[in-house]
Amino acid sequence: MAAPRSIADLLFWPVVAGGAASLWLGRPALAVTVLVVTAVLTHRLGRGRRFRRRVRRLVEPHRGTLALRRRQETYVDPYDNLILDGWLRERDYFVARTLRPRLEAEGYGDLAEARREEILALVEAASLAEAHEEADALPEDGIAYERFCAALLERAGWQARATRAAGDQGADVIAEWDGLRLVVQCKRYAKPVGNAAVQEVVAARSYWNADRAAVVSNAGFTPAARKLAGATGVLLLHHDDLGSLRPRR
Repeated sequence: MAAPRSIADLLFWPVVAGGAASLWLGRPALAVTVLVVTAVLTHRLGRGRRFRRRVRRLVEPHRGTLALRRRQETYVDPYDNLILDGWLRERDYFVARTLRPRLEAEGYGDLAEARREEILALVEAASLAEAHEEADALPEDGIAYERFCAALLERAGWQARATRAAGDQGADVIAEWDGLRLVVQCKRYAKPVGNAAVQEVVAARSYWNADRAAVVSNAGFTPAARKLAGATGVLLLHHDDLGSLRPRR
């Protein structure tokens, strides 16, 4: 894609042509030239504002998803540090795969590169603008969290029940919908869930003769957990995802 023309390039021919015309036609031609130059400058100098508005419009439809992903990929470590590494990777991915291609296609490629920090700030603001239930409102107890997840599945249309703590073989919730069985392991953690949870729910899927398996958490998941889940067909979900979860074989 060709680079946008500089202001000097845009003004060169209007000034040259207007100056020549002014020599022959006098003040009327000079007035027209001034109007043309003013219009070009106004349009070009307003490009930054149009760029900002366009970024906001592109971000807006994804605001809810960005807020959810921020919650999923953010946690507090044992030293009370807020860890944003996963969210920052997610934010960069969204900009690179969703925003940049659209902005470049619309002729804003140069501004997308030069004003990257501004784009990131707009995405950050969108991720924080969506109101969500505070983590402190979640059940603190692990068993209560399992029942909380089962209730969310019930409201979404599943027939769900929390299993007994003993003998569940890695399944905290069993849910069924139109003959499809889903086993769920629920993790109320203060840090990303590791691949041990994925291993356990894979075993539970076999034990309970289930069609699908999922690990649900209020926190994110480690890269190792994501890799193993991808290889074994396990769903990794935030509890906010349960309200829209539908059967899929």
